[in-house]
Amino acid sequence: MIALAAPNSAGSASSSWVLVVVAVLVSGLLLAGPALRRRYPVVWWVCLGFPVACIRVARTWRPLMAGCGLAVSRKAALMVVSGLVGNGASPPQPRVPHRGLIRPTRGGFWFLVRLLPGQVPEDFVKAAPAMAHDWGVHAVRVTAWKPGVVRVVASATDPLKAPQIPKQRGAGRLLRVVVGALETGAQWVIDLREVPHWLIVGATRSGKSTLINALVAGLARQPVALVGIDCKGGMELSLYGPRLSALATSRAQTVKLLGALVDLTLDRMTVCRAARVRNVWGLPEDERPVPIVVIVDELAELFLVASRHEKEEAQAASTALIRLAQLGAALGVFLVVAGQRVGSDLGPGVTALRAQLAGRVCHRVADPGTAEMALGDLNPDALHAAQSITPEQAGTAVLASADGWDRARSHLVSEAEAERIATEYAHLTPYVPELVTAGGGTSAGDVPSVRLERLDGDENE
Repeated sequence: MIALAAPNSAGSASSSWVLVVVAVLVSGLLLAGPALRRRYPVVWWVCLGFPVACIRVARTWRPLMAGCGLAVSRKAALMVVSGLVGNGASPPQPRVPHRGLIRPTRGGFWFLVRLLPGQVPEDFVKAAPAMAHDWGVHAVRVTAWKPGVVRVVASATDPLKAPQIPKQRGAGRLLRVVVGALETGAQWVIDLREVPHWLIVGATRSGKSTLINALVAGLARQPVALVGIDCKGGMELSLYGPRLSALATSRAQTVKLLGALVDLTLDRMTVCRAARVRNVWGLPEDERPVPIVVIVDELAELFLVASRHEKEEAQAASTALIRLAQLGAALGVFLVVAGQRVGSDLGPGVTALRAQLAGRVCHRVADPGTAEMALGDLNPDALHAAQSITPEQAGTAVLASADGWDRARSHLVSEAEAERIATEYAHLTPYVPELVTAGGGTSAGDVPSVRLERLDGDENE
């Protein structure tokens, strides 16, 4: 009897030690939780926050689905009632949508849900606020994954409250800039090679200028030509003067500059046709022309007219912008068009131009027409989200493209910081003779030309 009891005693002692160790570890995590969350939020989330969230989701899934009307009875109502009356049996548990494995992210989690017959993704979109409340997270977003399946993404905290500026190491990949953070916690990246033309709208103090500062600060480090069009006398874009290859500060200068850019794209088209390639990226590196990013600030100033002569200038500028948008992506010319108010009342050219600007960013706007112009033709949910941005959420924006939409916030890059970066990297300003002859360009004696063979090499990847 004693010999048989010894192993059991040893096993009990071992189990007790395991429980003690687990209890000590859990207690340590709970005590160090607040400090760990402040200093190492990702570690805190993986070690403590995510396991707790998984328990909440598993515990509340069935009652949550039933409370939101997403559970389906296994029997018809009449059969359930007759069964209760006949033999006193308890009613069967309703069927709930099947939930997949919960997977962690940097600041939340996500999982897939298979819909029951008769359900649509909109049913789960309406239940998203209830999910966030029951799970104790900041927000829940539901999107269609594939037919019959939705993707549920939860954010434990608000990643847009204070997005962290990543450390800049070199110029980075050509024409790719990290400008902020997405609501999912991922980086907000503007890649002009993927989405070549952008429309950015926002009222005063909405964060529009801050986004442009972040974009220019990233592009200034790269061997690209930056061209500014600011018909408010250059008050906004003159900050980047040392890094601009050309700057137009009036509508007359803008017409000349845009005309020169159109001629430049046609010349590049001839070069590509002679080389039998479909775009400038197919040319040999030593023959590849410098990419040009055209930044247009306050589009309304370009289209508002008060006389017949101004109307002709506005039409010429509109036609040139549309041609650049149509031809530029393949020929290394990219557009970033910004404005406080962008509406169809500015003329038919605005609507035609918008159709060519695939990337859209909408901050808080002063009129619903501007938000509809920016997002209405892409996604009604994105439009509703943009119209819900409050003045206290300065910097927050909704970005949309043909692939979907997200809430995001740009990094805070002050005017002084943007001016400092433009001055620091002024030596990278390319000399583009076509723009100099159009007026407003930088002369060859002011800055050295950029070696074109560096434009898309491996060192920029």
